[in-house]
Amino acid sequence: MKDVDILITGGTILAMDERGTRIEAGAMAIQGDTIVAMGPTGELDKQFTGRTVLHAANSLIMPGLINGHTHAAMTCFRGMADDLELMTWLNDYIFPVEAKYLNPELAYWGSLLACTEMLKSGTTTFCDMYLFEEETAQAARQAGMRCLLGEGILDFPTNNAKTPAEALAIIRRQIEKWDADPLINVIIAPHSLYTVSPAALRDAKMLADEYQLPYGLHLLETGSERAQLFQRFGRQATEFLKDLGYLTERFLAFHCVAFDHEDIKLFADQGCQVVHTPESNMKLGAGIAPVCAMQEAGLTVGLGTDGCASNNNLDLFQEMDTAAKLQKVKAFDPTVMDAKTVLTMATREGAKALGLAKTTGSLEIGKKADIIILDLNKPHLTPLYNEYSQLVYSAGGADVDTVIINGKVVMRNRRLLTIDEAEVIAKVREIAVRIKSSLPA
Repeated sequence: MKDVDILITGGTILAMDERGTRIEAGAMAIQGDTIVAMGPTGELDKQFTGRTVLHAANSLIMPGLINGHTHAAMTCFRGMADDLELMTWLNDYIFPVEAKYLNPELAYWGSLLACTEMLKSGTTTFCDMYLFEEETAQAARQAGMRCLLGEGILDFPTNNAKTPAEALAIIRRQIEKWDADPLINVIIAPHSLYTVSPAALRDAKMLADEYQLPYGLHLLETGSERAQLFQRFGRQATEFLKDLGYLTERFLAFHCVAFDHEDIKLFADQGCQVVHTPESNMKLGAGIAPVCAMQEAGLTVGLGTDGCASNNNLDLFQEMDTAAKLQKVKAFDPTVMDAKTVLTMATREGAKALGLAKTTGSLEIGKKADIIILDLNKPHLTPLYNEYSQLVYSAGGADVDTVIINGKVVMRNRRLLTIDEAEVIAKVREIAVRIKSSLPA
């Protein structure tokens, strides 16, 4: 018998690997941060003794979910400016409030609240773009979450950087600080084509190339943005990005609602990645991204929630349900965006989009142990005929019982082990009181 750090036994394993591995009454052995064995419980019980044993009868064992696009600290702005058009929402509410209140304290506690919410709904990895990302890194490290963090680059002064050059200097320090960290990764994140000059975009790409890091931006979130950018550049936005040298396998575009056939073909030919954020796009009236056409063209498409100011939650189970149904409505076809496809977007394809396919996104020997366990002993999850359908159309974040990230149990029996949940909620409520005092009636 071999000792391992964690032995999970008795649950159904849905590995989300390319082979479609499913093991009923399965078991998994974890040593350090890595999955070292998977198989039937009867076999692994004879081979391994766990220092920690997690009994998972009547449970589903699967990879943690991957939130491909969010703004973690914006949990502090949840519900602050709803039912508004995108540019009104940004220019009249979000940017002014950020200018007045966004600081390291808000960024830290807002990010820690986001980590709390994501952990409790089964997300183990997230890709963030915002300001004061060093505070988000500290929050994620405390929570024990895997992440890609992108300090925002904008042409106008922000609370953290007066110029794009200052933002790039901050990012360079973050890259060097977190270089060897097992959980914290850096993405170069100019905000968008309408808030960042071509010169700053080139500088951002040069930094990404220097360290061979992923880089990404908001792209073609609305039809009006598409028209605005065409007028500005004299050609389509994706053609402009190609000429700028942006379209590579390390490029990640968020939203892409207003993509047409030529945009999709260009992205597919260059191997670019996309993150789909259906609920935010719906709430802001941006439209419906042509995700099925993207996938048919061979594009890798992950799934994200966007920030809490435009969603208003970080529950990827809810996002999966919306993503599947929205494409069916768009196509007038109930067979498109089936449950397995959308669950793959939130796991294996999400990891691939973020450049983490060798690390996470599926349960395989040699990969990092990023695992969630769902309690199936619930009325709304009974009976169970098809795990994929149950996860996408019936399950919710509250069904997640246990979360393991990088081989460490961070939630068990729905109790967080790395975060003082009550303290985080209290701190964010204090911050919200200050913000609310200056909002229009």
